[in-house]
Amino acid sequence: MSRLCVLLLFVAILVSCTSPDVKTITKTVKSSSKIDRLKETSIVILGTIQDAGSPQIGCLKECCSQLMDQDKKNRKVCSMGVINPNSRTKYLIDATPNISEQLNYLNKLGTSEKLVDGIFLTHAHIGHYTGLMYLGKEGVSARDINVYALSRMKNFLETNGPWEKLVQNKNIKLKDLSNRDTVFLDKNLKVLPIVVPHRDEYSETVGYKIIGETRSALFIPDIDKWDKWDVSIIQEISKVDYAFIDGTFYDGEEINYRDISEIPHPFIIESMSLLKNLSSKEKNKVYFIHLNHTNPALDEDSNAFKQIHENGFHVARINEVFSL
Repeated sequence: MSRLCVLLLFVAILVSCTSPDVKTITKTVKSSSKIDRLKETSIVILGTIQDAGSPQIGCLKECCSQLMDQDKKNRKVCSMGVINPNSRTKYLIDATPNISEQLNYLNKLGTSEKLVDGIFLTHAHIGHYTGLMYLGKEGVSARDINVYALSRMKNFLETNGPWEKLVQNKNIKLKDLSNRDTVFLDKNLKVLPIVVPHRDEYSETVGYKIIGETRSALFIPDIDKWDKWDVSIIQEISKVDYAFIDGTFYDGEEINYRDISEIPHPFIIESMSLLKNLSSKEKNKVYFIHLNHTNPALDEDSNAFKQIHENGFHVARINEVFSL
């Protein structure tokens, strides 16, 4: 073997042994059947899609009918996992219809022997709490899983079937939350619920700030228009390292310009306009999540996806990992 070949082989081995950064780890996890356990407190994106999933029931449009098998596999309902390998704990934010697959994936990344150490709920719309049904006797028949909720959400679960059976049978243990009252999970991990305006038929709606030892994240998958909130989203972004915010619809065209009062989410184009004067560093924190099945930004080859990235923002991807 020539000296040049030996040198090239040495360089190739050296490069392959270099520790990947978080983004590289994420891509590896997505493309490999081998999943390495996380070694530091982290957020894991377990789903990015609006409540009813994608492909969505009854949808015959190309956005659903032309999906490849891999796309269908990756399009899980919006949820976030939080893992602290030091305390051997893991938590779930929102219990979706895909909870079985999401907890299975979370458990492969974590080290706790428990199914999950706690579930934080945002509100009582179908994609955010109905996964609780799998904790009952027809499913895993869990025992005393901590479920964190504000007062209306807690009352909804306690007084409506079939959810009250989960409480009565002690499958779940409801834990009270209060607006902006910090929950200390351990010395290096805490969660802060933040009430936001949304369609609150059965419960209030909250977002969460997840605070680790060195970084923090904002998670607001559902909210009405930003100007209906008495808090500045710009200020909230400035206080965290990552911001996962409502990206349900890209614009009004995808929903045939239906009456927005019926579905008053901020369009992605509206959010980008509101945040356009942020520095590149601040824009880089923003990840749109909770995308409807019609949202063109789900297609990474679309003009919508490219426009988001050209403007300095991101679209959240399933299995992405963010260190706290």
